[in-house]
Amino acid sequence: MPQMTHAKVNRKELFLRACRCEPVQRVPVWIMRQAGRYLPQYQAIRSQHSFLEICKTPELAAEVSLQPFHVLDVDAIIVFSDILIVAEAMGMPLDVPDSGPVLFNPLRSSDAIRRLREFDPGTDTKFVGDAIRTICREAGSGVPVIGFAAAPWTLACYMIEGRTRGDISHAKEMLRTEPALVRELLERIAHATSAYLQMQIAAGAAVIQLFDTWAGELSTKEYEEFELPATQMVLDSLKTTSEAATPTILFAKGSAHLLGSLAKSRADVISVDWRTDLADARSRLGPGVALQGNVDPAILLGAENEVRQAARAAIQKTKGLGHILNLGHGILPTTPVMNAKGFVEAGQTEPIPAPAQFGEAD
Repeated sequence: MPQMTHAKVNRKELFLRACRCEPVQRVPVWIMRQAGRYLPQYQAIRSQHSFLEICKTPELAAEVSLQPFHVLDVDAIIVFSDILIVAEAMGMPLDVPDSGPVLFNPLRSSDAIRRLREFDPGTDTKFVGDAIRTICREAGSGVPVIGFAAAPWTLACYMIEGRTRGDISHAKEMLRTEPALVRELLERIAHATSAYLQMQIAAGAAVIQLFDTWAGELSTKEYEEFELPATQMVLDSLKTTSEAATPTILFAKGSAHLLGSLAKSRADVISVDWRTDLADARSRLGPGVALQGNVDPAILLGAENEVRQAARAAIQKTKGLGHILNLGHGILPTTPVMNAKGFVEAGQTEPIPAPAQFGEAD
């Protein structure tokens, strides 16, 4: 096992070591949806610009992305964007009003799916790469920038439904009645997403995260027959085309029943929500896969001492090895900023229990 060095490492190296399940001096910490409505600084920009305008203006996207780094001192910066950018680039008009995103002309037929277009990420979504380059330049080489996209099934759900409010009945019906068509759609999405993420890596993203919001709606059998091959296609493409292996994180909401299947995705890090016990996940996944998570976002609405206690408890579950501290889903808009700060600080200052070796975290 690699020996722990006592020399201080920068945030990027700390993050990459955690992704590789190597010894670290402390766990790295960031927060899903950390650039968002709970921050007054974000609200000030949002009051002057639409959501999509921020996403598509690299200077604004970079400024918003950097806000939690400056305010909370998080260890990683995720580019401000949206998982539906790929769907728009594939030919589906997108609007993001305050009521939630809408994709027009939802996919309900084979003809509609086959009308989806291939796109050039370096041209059609250049604004995302430009935002990443700006963030890298302003944050410096010692801070990791996270690029991201939707996992294929989740993007397919939005493209089939047009919008979702917890209802993906059309997508699940198509899965049942037209499985070959769903596989075709997933493959098209996987191909487009692979190129899109490769562009982000070329722009400077040090880590990639796939968001699979709707994976939990699938049974283990459905996941392994449909979503797993498409997810593997994306993740494998990143490992074979990037100059150095760029670590990948897979977040699948409501996926406790899929933990074993998620490990087959070949992601370097599995991000779990608060329904999954971290100690149990570590025991089941073993030392080859890192973990991210998994404090319940609702805890950050309570007392700051409870927030700090929850952060420390999560680290104790994994003994700090192969662990990136995060929430089990996105931070809630009504979260007090001081609680978000307390969460980050508690994670960064929690001593890693000794002995910090896999097999001793029970």
